[in-house]
Amino acid sequence: MNTPTDTDHLSPTEQQLQSGFDAFHTARSRTSLVTQLYGQAMGDDHPVEVGASSSCDWPLLAILSARLRMTPGHALADLGCGSGGVGLWVARALAVHLVGVDISPAAVKLATARRTRFIPRGQADFRVGTLANTGLADQSVDGIICVDAAGCAPDRAATLREMQRILRPGARAVLTQALRHGARAPWTEQAEQAGLLVEAVDERPTEPLMWGRLYRLWITRETDLRRELGDQAADRMLAEARRKLPTLAGRRAVALTLRRPTDCPGRCLDAR
Repeated sequence: MNTPTDTDHLSPTEQQLQSGFDAFHTARSRTSLVTQLYGQAMGDDHPVEVGASSSCDWPLLAILSARLRMTPGHALADLGCGSGGVGLWVARALAVHLVGVDISPAAVKLATARRTRFIPRGQADFRVGTLANTGLADQSVDGIICVDAAGCAPDRAATLREMQRILRPGARAVLTQALRHGARAPWTEQAEQAGLLVEAVDERPTEPLMWGRLYRLWITRETDLRRELGDQAADRMLAEARRKLPTLAGRRAVALTLRRPTDCPGRCLDAR
């Protein structure tokens, strides 16, 4: 499970994602400003210790812990782990072993350095990899979390197939998803094509409101962001805020629980 994934052959889209996330995580590690703004946007729902660059709040941590149904000593994969806080928090809460995977070497370095703040040495490892190519062995994990990362995947179908491949039979993946109100949710069909079943869909009604508050804070604090993070990271955040802020009124956010069947039919293997 500890063999690094070869990312020398990333697609142009993946190379762009890696460069952008490297710049963001490197810049953020030098200041507490971003964490402060997330805290202002989330209020009492902000899990300060996690320090996530995502919509992870206390209600989501409760969903992740409950839906995974994991046993102490099991193996958990955090795909798109960023600086590791979400996976480390869940690993501590459930007493499980953690492997985090992220496309950003800078994020992996930060996550690795944070391990012993949450759990004993040897209980977590982090590696560079992609959502569609984690480098983990077949049927090697008892649970997967993927918070706000699946939407960045260049190939969602390949991501779901990879989840199915590394999950043990009967194990679950919990990922956050968003779509437009009134739009047809494609989850059931996409999951079944990958050999997974939709077990639960938990609504997250406060998630769009949180993003709205956060994006407005980013725009209002542009001067501070540029001073603390530098122009490259600030430009990326401000572009996201201005692009997505007008769309939030029509956003529906959920936590989706997928399960690999215990008796997986032949087409599950074909889905790889």
